[in-house]
Amino acid sequence: MERLQKYLARAGVASRRKSEELITAGRVMVNGETVTELGARVQADDVVWFDGELVVPERLEYFLLNKLSDVICAVSDKRGQKTVVDLIESPVRLFPVGRLDRDTTGIIILTNDGTLAHSLMHPSFEVDKVYKAEVEGEVTESELDRLRNGIELEDGLTAPAVVLLMGKRPGGSFVEVAIHEGRKRQVRRMFDAIGHPVWKLHRKRYAMLTDNGLAPGESRQLTGEEVMALRKLAEGKKS
Repeated sequence: MERLQKYLARAGVASRRKSEELITAGRVMVNGETVTELGARVQADDVVWFDGELVVPERLEYFLLNKLSDVICAVSDKRGQKTVVDLIESPVRLFPVGRLDRDTTGIIILTNDGTLAHSLMHPSFEVDKVYKAEVEGEVTESELDRLRNGIELEDGLTAPAVVLLMGKRPGGSFVEVAIHEGRKRQVRRMFDAIGHPVWKLHRKRYAMLTDNGLAPGESRQLTGEEVMALRKLAEGKKS
């Protein structure tokens, strides 16, 4: 069972808040009876009407995409740039959960489940995100310690990060970084702050989801177990 306003929102009738207004205005019927109570719930076999028209919600779908560089995290783009939605074939309207910079590669979730997406993107939801960064210059342990202890950015002190030096190459270093905040371009700004601009950045893990077996540009549907795990994780963060 789910709340009637959520059912209407999932069907694309209106946002959840606007759907509440439609319900209280007496414009929604369930099984032939007008419903005006916001606590009303519907089941899969209930018949819902809005302004005399049958309401059929979209089925919920969940995808994990390994985003390419030069692809933007948006549903559409006025300038005609390729978006993450363009990379997935689905009959339902998908949107990305959160964002990756245009020049950052790696995994991102796309879904039409607004409730889960809202929970995952809420500021209180601090999910672990692991990145592989190739940065300019040879990074020292003392510089990495600054990231581990939290570093001051223009929007405040970052939470302590888990940082590992994975290797070096002439003129550069490979670093793995785990954070749980969701600030804009945070990893890049962290490395800028210690004097090592990022050349390449790839998100390899989001919560329990990884890029294992997913080639650049490829996507797959999440399993039922993965969806349930994300929901439980989101609920746990809210409690």
